[in-house]
Formats: sequence, structure tokens, C-alpha cells
Amino acid sequence: MTDAFVSILGKPYGIVLAQLLTATQYTIYLTLIAFLGGGLIGAVVATAKITTSRTARTLASGYIWLFQSVPLLMLLFLLGLGVPRLIGMNINSWLAASIALTLYASAYLSEVWAGAVNGVAKGQWEAGFALGLRFRPVLWTIIAPQALRLAIAPTVGFMVQIIKGTSLAYIIGFHDLMTIGRRWANAPVPGTEPFVIFPLMALIYFCLCFPLSKLSRRLERRLGAVHGADKTAAG
Repeated sequence: MTDAFVSILGKPYGIVLAQLLTATQYTIYLTLIAFLGGGLIGAVVATAKITTSRTARTLASGYIWLFQSVPLLMLLFLLGLGVPRLIGMNINSWLAASIALTLYASAYLSEVWAGAVNGVAKGQWEAGFALGLRFRPVLWTIIAPQALRLAIAPTVGFMVQIIKGTSLAYIIGFHDLMTIGRRWANAPVPGTEPFVIFPLMALIYFCLCFPLSKLSRRLERRLGAVHGADKTAAG
């Protein structure tokens, strides 16, 4: 790929662009890991937050409060630099960044999903219980499908925040778009000055985030209209 870009753009621009695009794939991989891992943990925490158990609700609220209160940068420092020094062993930057972003994502996704469940009319719960169903069957067969419609738009929108969050992982040595871009911006090579590299990096981040932002807004309008129509029909 580098040779192709060099033949089209020449040096150093072809090399720079090829390396930035190669690094972008690691930004995407880290985003997907954080989103999937955070989604799994977030689903568990969200379920605990809406359950009938007071202890489970308290623990879930504490988890959300903790990882929403601690800045992502601090999580990266702790897991990528603090914990390795504390236990006297190296932790791979991939692992540290994945754990930090997964914890960060899980706290926010669980809040979004619990809010979506609470957004479903209470009469739906009452109807399920009136049929003799227990909490879990009512949740998964009646409430969850309706809550999913409310949660899709903010969930897609939150992926933008995860993509932006990956840009902080360079502080623990994770080789993503930000790391490679900063390296080129600091290199004594004509044509790789910061005013060239940073706008190019911003354009790449924009290309990653803008489609998701547009999709989130479109889903929010479409699903919001459907939800409003459902409420009108129910009324």
C-alpha cells in the first residue's frame, strides 16, 4: 500500500498517508473491542440497575458512578502505567487500552440502556405481571424489544465518543492514528509539519465519526417518530 501511495503522491506524503491509514485500522479495532466488551458488561450492569433487588441496584449505580466519574485519561494511566509498576510486570498496551475503554464504555452504555428500559411505559410491566410472568420473562419478552428501539440511536451515537476516546491511548504507547500522527508531526522532515499532519488526522477522525453521527440522528428522528405514534395509538 505504501508503494502505491508513494507512486501517486510522492515522498513524504505518500508514506505519511499510508502509515496514517494503516494506524487507523488499529483505532477501529480498539473501538470495536471497547464497544463489544463494554456492551456485554453494560448489559449486565443495566439489568442489575433495573432489577427488584436493592443490593443489585446499589452495586450497579456505584459501578456507573465510579467509571463515569474517573476520567478516561486517568483510567489509561492507571491500567497502562500505574498497575504495571505496582505489580512489577509489563502490561501490553493493547490490553491496557482495551480494558480502560471497555470500563469507560460499559458505564455509559449501561446508563443508556437502563434509561431506555425505564422509558418504556410502566403499564407494560403491569400487563406482563398480570399475565403471571416473572421479572425476567417480562423484561426480555415485553420490555427489552421496546427499550431496544429507544436505545439504538444513543448507542450508535456513543460509538463516536469511543472513537474519540481512543485518541488518548497514545499516552500508554498504543500505536494508533494519534501516535503515528504525532510522531510524524515531530519528525524533522519537510512536508510533515504539524499544520500539515494534524489537519490530515482531523479529516480521518471526521470520516470515522461523521457517518455514525448522521446515522444516530436519523435513527433518533425515525424511531422517535415511531415511538410517538405508538404512544398516540396506545392512548
